[in-house]
Amino acid sequence: MAGNSQRRGATRKAGSKKGQVVGSGGQRRRGLEGRGATPKAVDRTYHPAHKKAKAAAKAAGRRNHRKSEDGGPEYVVGRNPVVECLRAGVPATALYVMTTVDADERVKEAVHTAGDRGISILEVAKPELDRMSPNGLHQGLALQVPEYQYAHPDDLMADALAAPQAPLLVALDNITDPRNLGAVIRSVAAFGGHGVVIPQRRSAGMTAVAWRTSAGAAARMPVAATPNLNRTLLDWAKKGAQIVGLDAGGDVSLDDYDGTGPTVIVVGSEGKGLSRLVRENCDSILSIPIAGEVESLNASVAAGVVLAEFARQRRVG
Repeated sequence: MAGNSQRRGATRKAGSKKGQVVGSGGQRRRGLEGRGATPKAVDRTYHPAHKKAKAAAKAAGRRNHRKSEDGGPEYVVGRNPVVECLRAGVPATALYVMTTVDADERVKEAVHTAGDRGISILEVAKPELDRMSPNGLHQGLALQVPEYQYAHPDDLMADALAAPQAPLLVALDNITDPRNLGAVIRSVAAFGGHGVVIPQRRSAGMTAVAWRTSAGAAARMPVAATPNLNRTLLDWAKKGAQIVGLDAGGDVSLDDYDGTGPTVIVVGSEGKGLSRLVRENCDSILSIPIAGEVESLNASVAAGVVLAEFARQRRVG
């Protein structure tokens, strides 16, 4: 009925001041009702903040996944690398031998050495060895190496100060290739250095590749990991060490530098070089005299050249 104001869609009586109008059927009233608080930007799927947060969460998941994989054991694969690691006394927990392997002299030596050292020897099928070696170049042998135990930077310097010769340490900045890390460790051991320090993040770690490249030197040469390389260098400088950065455009030539005192050699990557803060914290920037046709040296080669020169100075000094 037209006069029933309780009915949805009712119209006003003819005598109404506003005249006869058609009702909205409640749509206007519901449209004016509050919808609650506005969701945060990160909760709105169409908002850039939501997309950015989603990408960040995905990246964090990838980082955590890599960390869990890196936290387990490493595998040195290939006959020569396995034999070299066993000869050098690299700590190992198991030797995997393919059931159908052609037992040449290297395989026999690996099995014999592992047996003498009490390392478990396990015969496995080829598919299992393939999983341990992404490139499939295991040649029937794989050596399981446990997670590396890093030294503390303070302990590394304390042991170097207690050594008969003045401390000689190497710090790596922006070095992401584990082969460079292994080669530097090998050079430090060869030329009487006391250890290596690396950043905990954005740096090559002691993986199986680094173990193999070090040719076993990592078993007797301490490697420290620091959460802040700049702070560590400043702490070591307060203890009397000269911080020497390597750069092709350095202000001091290797020929003119005295490396017989407590010294920390800081090596940057070939591409990025030394980071800005690390460079600012160096007492000197050292350059290596090289022929004009060569622009720069590989990071590990440059470290080896400087270490060899400082070792020579200490022998004759």
